[in-house]
Amino acid sequence: MLTRAKRLGKSLFVLLVVSGLFSLGFYETCQAQSISLYTPYTKISVPPGESIDYAIDAINNGGRIATSDIVVTGLPKEWTYEMKSGNWTVEQLSVLPKERKNFTLKVNVPLKVNKGAYRFQVSARGYSTLPLTIVVSEQGTYTTALSSTQANMEGAATSTFTYNATLRNGTADHQVYALRAQTPPGWNITFRANGKQVSSVDIEANRTQDITVELDPPDELGAGSYKIPIEASTSNTSASLTLEAVITGSYKIELTTPTGLLSTSVTAGDSKRIQLAVKNTGSGDLKNIEMKFTAPTNWDVVFEPTKIPLLRPGATADVFATVKADNKAIAGDYVANLEAKTPEVSSKASFRISVETSLLRGWLGILIILAALGGVYYLIRKYGRR
Repeated sequence: MLTRAKRLGKSLFVLLVVSGLFSLGFYETCQAQSISLYTPYTKISVPPGESIDYAIDAINNGGRIATSDIVVTGLPKEWTYEMKSGNWTVEQLSVLPKERKNFTLKVNVPLKVNKGAYRFQVSARGYSTLPLTIVVSEQGTYTTALSSTQANMEGAATSTFTYNATLRNGTADHQVYALRAQTPPGWNITFRANGKQVSSVDIEANRTQDITVELDPPDELGAGSYKIPIEASTSNTSASLTLEAVITGSYKIELTTPTGLLSTSVTAGDSKRIQLAVKNTGSGDLKNIEMKFTAPTNWDVVFEPTKIPLLRPGATADVFATVKADNKAIAGDYVANLEAKTPEVSSKASFRISVETSLLRGWLGILIILAALGGVYYLIRKYGRR
C-alpha cells in the first residue's frame, strides 16, 4: 500500500510540474502576443535618396500593461533611421490594455545604393516583429543630372524658344550651380528659376530645381537646325544638356507699289485700278497671304487676286486693287489702308487718294450759278424802277 501511495504521489507531482510548465508556456505565449505592430504599407518602392515615413501602431491585445523596447534590425549599415512619437525620439513603449500607441519610423535611403529589394524588421522586443521591405527602383548614381522632357522645338527666327528643364542635385551635399550656355553669335539666352532671371541656383542634397531656358535667335537667321549646349556646374560636379532649335526661317513681308508711290486720284463715284507689289523679304516661305483693306464709308476695294497661296523668300507677287469712291464724296483727300496678312506677319500701305469733282458736275454747277444770276437780273429790271 505504501509503495502504491508513493507511486500515486509521484504521478501527482509529475502532473503538477507538467501543468505548471504548460501554464507558464501558455502565459508566455499570451505575453508574446499581447503587443502586435501594424502598418498598412509593408512594401514600398522608391528611387535612391528618398526618405520613407512609416506610421506604426503598437497594439496591446492583453489584459495588463505591456512595455517593450522598439528596435530596428536588418537595415544596411549605410542606411539611417529615426523613430519618434510626437516630438520625442522613441526607444521603448508602454501600452495600456486593449489600447494602441502610434509612433513613426523614418528610413533614409542613401543616394549611393544598388537597385533591388531590402528587407528589415521593426520589433517590440519580447513580443512581435513587423517585417518591412523597401524596393529601390533604380541604381543610385550619386551625381548631378540635367534633363528636359522637350529638348527640341521648331519656329521662326523671330520666335523665342522656351524650354523647361529639371536640375537634380544627386549628391549628399548642398550645391550652388552656375548656369552657362554655348550659343552661336547673335543668340541671346535667359535662365529663369521660380519666375526670376538667374545665373545660378542653390539646391539642397537630393533635391531638384525647375529651370526655364529662353533662347532668342537673330531675326535674320536662315532656316536650319541649331544645337545649343547648356551646363550646370559646381567646383566638383556638373551636368549638361543639349537643346535643339529648328529654325524655319524669318518671316517678313512688304506691301508697296512697283514705283513706291502711295498716292493717286479718283473722281467721285468712279474707280481707280492700282498695281501693288507684295514682297517676301524674309528667309522663310509665306503661305496663304490674304489681302485686306479699310476705307472711308461707302468706299470699296476689290483685290485681284484676293489670296496668294505661296510666296518664296525674295519673290514678289503683283496684286491689283480697284478702289471705288463714294458717289457723294466731296472733293478732298482720303486715306485707304491696304494690308497683306499671313498668320505670322503682315504689312500695311496707306494710300492718299484725292477726290476730284467730275466735269459734268462742274458745268452743272456753273449753269445753276448763271441761272441764279439771270433770275436776279430779271427781277431787278422788272421791279427796280418802281
